[in-house]
Amino acid sequence: MNQYDILKERGFVFQATGEEQIRDLFDKKRVTTYIGFDPTADSLHAGSLVPIMALAHIQKGGHRPVALVGGGTGLVGDPSGKTEARKLLKTADVKRNAESIKNQLANFISFEEGEALMVNNADWLVDIRYIEFLRDIGKHFSVNRMLTAESVKSRLEKGLTFIEFNYMVLQAYDFHVLNREHDCDLQMGGQDQWGNIVAGIDLIRRLSGKEAHGLTFPLITNSSGEKFGKSVKGAVWLDRNKTSPYDYYQFFRNTMDGDVGRYLGLFTYLPMDEVRMLGALAPPLLNRAKEILAFEATRINHGEESAARAFGASVEKFGEADPNRTVRTSSAVVHASASMKESPAVGVGRAVLEAGFSALDAFVLSGLASSRGEARRLIRQGGAYIGGERVAEESLLLKESDFNDGGLELRAGKKRHMRLIIE
Repeated sequence: MNQYDILKERGFVFQATGEEQIRDLFDKKRVTTYIGFDPTADSLHAGSLVPIMALAHIQKGGHRPVALVGGGTGLVGDPSGKTEARKLLKTADVKRNAESIKNQLANFISFEEGEALMVNNADWLVDIRYIEFLRDIGKHFSVNRMLTAESVKSRLEKGLTFIEFNYMVLQAYDFHVLNREHDCDLQMGGQDQWGNIVAGIDLIRRLSGKEAHGLTFPLITNSSGEKFGKSVKGAVWLDRNKTSPYDYYQFFRNTMDGDVGRYLGLFTYLPMDEVRMLGALAPPLLNRAKEILAFEATRINHGEESAARAFGASVEKFGEADPNRTVRTSSAVVHASASMKESPAVGVGRAVLEAGFSALDAFVLSGLASSRGEARRLIRQGGAYIGGERVAEESLLLKESDFNDGGLELRAGKKRHMRLIIE
């Protein structure tokens, strides 16, 4: 199946410069395609999963993905989709964030033996000679046309800085460099990047006479219109130290009914026949489809073992702990009884332990009690357990030696669990 058709069937395509041209491109050659990632944080979040998964599908089809980290453009700030100017980062921060992003992308695409490329546009943007750049590149851009781009128009009322106005020119130049140096024919990005992508295609045509192509992804929102990638706790990060595998699993497990089929197409590698079958299930069977979505998404980012533990912990915490219960997909069969080894976790520092950390403190920190008074009542009623043992004394102090492999299990009642880990 043509790689463009795979992307379209799975829900990745919002707009394309020419469907037939892109389809023919994939039929004729090994296509190199790139997506840019903004290094404004040391971790990507779930909102970046659509472009990441698109690159993964490109590679699975035998083509070559290029992940461009905006080490140079990150110093300028992309106005696309923003209502106000972004705080500019220092060079050292951008460099550190770029390295972290590369490590995360390696969970989704392989960079071995030229299978994919990781580039940083700081390599060609930071040392640009401004006058020469204006003369050789800037002359190809019409200010009138730039002002019609949605990313610019949406900011004009609140104000657009000159440095942000340059962003379109810099991104277009990125596409030109990748086309010239790596035979990159296709740029992909969010739907708010359309103007920037088209500007790059036009620049390549003007400078080299070559034909290039562009494709954008739809803005992903849930059935309530909320932007994908946010939870009640804030952004859902790909970094397990910012969002645990358990919380990552729960984010997908809590998908609204109407979004299950669409998310299975975007965020898993399951065959589309299976995706359509699962998405068509009616409640309560649809809950199993949500479990499969959560397991597969967690497995791709955090690995099979972490996904299995998150699944088991979820089953144990929210009931239905049937030892024969499984998640079955075309890629895995996971038994709940073999997976119930991980509970949601909260970190506690060594300094806090050394200062005197009581059982009351532990239950409040874990969220199993809202206050020391509630924790005290829980202990007095015999419903507080630490490390599998019922807590008898409110004054019990916890020590580092109580933590087994850096973790300590807490339980309130029969079903509410939390794990403390030493940070």
